This record gives sequence, structure tokens and C-alpha cells, in this order.
Amino acid sequence: MTPRVSTARLGLLASLYISQGLPFGFFTQALPVLLRKHGLSLGEIGLSSLLAIPWALKFAWAPLVDRYSVHRFGRRRSWIVPMQVLTIVVLLLTSLGEPAHSFRWVLVAVLVVNLLSATQDIATDGLAVDMLEPHERGLANGIQVAGYRAGMIIGGGALLIFFEKIGWTWTFLTMAALVAATSIPILLSTHERNNAGREAPRAARTSFFRRPYAVRVLLLLAVYKFGDAFAVGMLRPFLADLGLSIGDVGWLIGTVGFVAGLLGALAGGAMVTRIGRKRSLVTFATIQAATVFGYAYVANGHAGHALLYGLCAAEHFAGGMATAALFTCMMDWTEPATAATDYTIQASAVVIATGAAASLSGFSAQGLGYSTHFLLASGLSLAVPPLVGVLFPRVAGSTAHPLEEVQSCV
Repeated sequence: MTPRVSTARLGLLASLYISQGLPFGFFTQALPVLLRKHGLSLGEIGLSSLLAIPWALKFAWAPLVDRYSVHRFGRRRSWIVPMQVLTIVVLLLTSLGEPAHSFRWVLVAVLVVNLLSATQDIATDGLAVDMLEPHERGLANGIQVAGYRAGMIIGGGALLIFFEKIGWTWTFLTMAALVAATSIPILLSTHERNNAGREAPRAARTSFFRRPYAVRVLLLLAVYKFGDAFAVGMLRPFLADLGLSIGDVGWLIGTVGFVAGLLGALAGGAMVTRIGRKRSLVTFATIQAATVFGYAYVANGHAGHALLYGLCAAEHFAGGMATAALFTCMMDWTEPATAATDYTIQASAVVIATGAAASLSGFSAQGLGYSTHFLLASGLSLAVPPLVGVLFPRVAGSTAHPLEEVQSCV
């Protein structure tokens, strides 16, 4: 008999990840196009991805989130709610200025929102590990990635499509209202375990690195999404150079792509428990590499409308599956007392690697041209499946059932 999955817990987590995806979706879709239209070079646009550096460095303050809280309010909620409120405040302040008048202020706002969202994410990931049973992790991570992509669909799709019609101010007022709405479930939730006796030890920051599988895990996380990030880092400038408007990018990536990514995350989350952790990582990485190669084909002069939409949907679907599988494994590689810190260290490894890839992508595309750049990215992606086979650790007790534990090492 299949163990029951709590829909209430999944719904709570979905609302929190949606709230993260809303502003991030808008900024990641709109900013590269706006920068390109303001005359910045591909190298400078690639370096703008460094504004996401709080996501890479959040491991530095993750132990504080694990250790300190107002117990009466909830171990995780003590951090999540204030971060949500401050995000709303920043979005409201950002609505007051136009990028044409003060583009530096926009860049500062992006950095601050990333800092607040990254801190909220530490607590949310810890909440997920606290609440979820092992048999729920596959589906829950599919919901997690799907929720995040749903937020990106709204922020980087719907709002981006209407951006040129409703203007900067109303775009950000709407975004602030939506983040406020997604904060309601955590305020009303009774599902959080307080875990008053399970605060993280003072050595939480270093405990993960003392585990025998730590180096292999971090290497695997660093390489897994590198090639895909190296390609996608230049996708939006590439589309802008093809003549697509901000609204066109909103339809293509922010709507079609993110919907496909959402469906891919749900599919990947459902499949990871069935076929095993390791097999999922290998299979989904192989599919993702094939879709990255498609961008090289398009850049070589085959940029038909239907092909662009089909390829974008396929790449995001594969990316959603791969991300859901990767996040499930990351939950398996945590310890309950230091869940937020352990998970954040792993997430930071992914962000640092993908951020480095995105930062370098502009120089690659500028020096090699789009076609060769995407071809190089596909080569990097094809190297991932065999590396997973070498680096995947055997961690006892990381799965719910004996059969799944065997499959996870296949």
C-alpha cells in the first residue's frame, strides 16, 4: 500500500515557493532584455547574474536560521514571515521609480530582493525537511519546483507580457500584492513542528563537511546544472538579438517555457521515487543535454517560430525533471538537527556553479558567437551523466523503502 501524502503540507510549501518565484521571475526575464536594449554588451549582461550572489552565499548565515527563532511563533515561521514582509516593502518602494530615470536603483532592488528571498528559502527548505516523510520527498520536490516555476510564470510571464501596457508602477504594485497573498498560508499554518529541542549545534556550519560523502556530493552538485546554465545565460540576449520584444520573451520563456518546466517538475518528482534517485539524475541530465544542443541548431540559422517554442518547452520540461530529482537527493543528504544548514550548503553549491556558468556565458557568446557557444554548452551537459555515475554517494537511510534504497544506487 502506497503511504499517504499530505496535501496540506504540499500546498503550504507550494505557496512559499510561488512567492520566491514571483519577483525572481520578473527580474530574470526582464533585466537581460532591458540591459540589452540600454546598449550593454553581452559580457556585461552575463555579469549581471552576480546580483543573485545572496543565493550563492546564503550558507554563511544558514546556521543562524537553524539556531535562532521565536519558539512561540515557530522555528521556521520566525524567519519566513519577516522576509516576506520586507520583500513586499522593497517591491512597493521599487514601484516608485522608473528604470529609465534610475537604473542603479533597480539593480539595488534586485540585489536586496535576492537577499530576502534567499533567507526565506533557507527557512522554507528547513521547514520542508522538518515536515516531510522520506516517501513524500519526490512528489514534494516536484511541487516545490513547480510552485517556484508557477511564481516565475506569473512574474516572468504574465506580468512581463502586460509590462508595456500597465507600466512599471502597476507591475510592482501587483507583484507586491501577490507576494502578500502567498504569505497567508504560512500565517495560518498549524503544520510546522516547533522542534524546540532540536536547534542546530554551534558547529552546524562545518558538520556537513565532516561527512564522508560531502566532497562527492558537492562536486556532483557543482557539475550537474553547469552546462545548462552556461547555455541559458545567453538565451534571453540571443532572443533580443533575434528581434523579440519583452512581451515576446514573456510569452516564449515566461509562459510556454515555465509552464513546461512546471509540468516537468511534477513529472520528475513523481518519477524519482519510482525509478530511483541515481537513475533519475542520469536520465534527466541526458534529456537536458539533448535540448541544449537544440539551441546550437537554432543559433545556426534555423530560428523558426514553431521550433523556438518547441525547443524552449522541451528544455524547460527537462530542466524541471532534473531539478526535482536533484532537490530530492539534496533532502536525502541532510541531517534533521541541521536540515536548513545542510540543504543550504548544497543549494549554494548549485547556485555558485550555475552563477559562474552564467557569468562566463556572455564572454563565451561574445567571443565564439551564439552557435558555437551553445554547442560548447551542449558538450558540457553531455559530460554530466557519466559524472553522476562516478560521484553519486551511497548514503544509508536516505530512502523510504528497501526497494527504493536499492534503486537509488542503480
